[in-house]
Amino acid sequence: MASIFVTGSADGLGQMAARLLVDAGHRVVLHARSAERAAEALSAVAGAEAAVIGDLSSIRSTCEVAEQVNRLGVFDAVIHNAGIGYRERGRGDTVDGLPAVFAVNTLAPYILTARIDKPRRLVYVSSGMHRGADADMTDLTWSERRWNGSSAYAESKLHDVILAFAVARLWPDVLSNALEPGWVATKMGGPGAPDDMDAAPRTQVWLATSGEPAALVSGQYFYHVQRRAAHPAASDLAIQQQLLAACARLSGVTFPA
Repeated sequence: MASIFVTGSADGLGQMAARLLVDAGHRVVLHARSAERAAEALSAVAGAEAAVIGDLSSIRSTCEVAEQVNRLGVFDAVIHNAGIGYRERGRGDTVDGLPAVFAVNTLAPYILTARIDKPRRLVYVSSGMHRGADADMTDLTWSERRWNGSSAYAESKLHDVILAFAVARLWPDVLSNALEPGWVATKMGGPGAPDDMDAAPRTQVWLATSGEPAALVSGQYFYHVQRRAAHPAASDLAIQQQLLAACARLSGVTFPA
């Protein structure tokens, strides 16, 4: 039995992955942005041990989520599933003055990775859209550019892959990988999404728990339990360092080398 923490598990793919993990006999801790959503998540995922609460669009709240997780012990795996999509209108600036897509999809996984006691495995949920993203790190918060929600989302999902690969390099004792679940009919993906909903959460679960040699790797990118090429920038040492430095500056949270 493994212990796994899943962010953004009140609904969608995070909740589906949590159910699969519980059904397989693992100890699962959920996450939701409010107490009401946490209660709904625990009701929906019978057998989950607990749910931590915190809005990942807030730097302070994200740090508090990490503290809650650490009080529950050291986990075997953390699945960074929480995210918001590109259909949001406008920047949706957070309490910290950041675009919500960047705050939730990029900065929150960085903070949680830095602040949660180091697990054995880290899994970052990205998107196939990351391949078309701009890898320039000079305007991560869209302060200089005209806002484009689709591009901002794609960039944030590229950041998740860069973070996964950077962690794999910096923490050789941790298996750190990223994946794309496919374009599926979740609240984020929309009703017309064509990909396989049943397959979508399974790569998360496999990377978090499997003892198969193919899953016991680090610094790789997957789609439906198969390796797939990622954006070349994700493996660029300079770009990795730029992202980590920017996230540290914006959040006030230093990444533990």
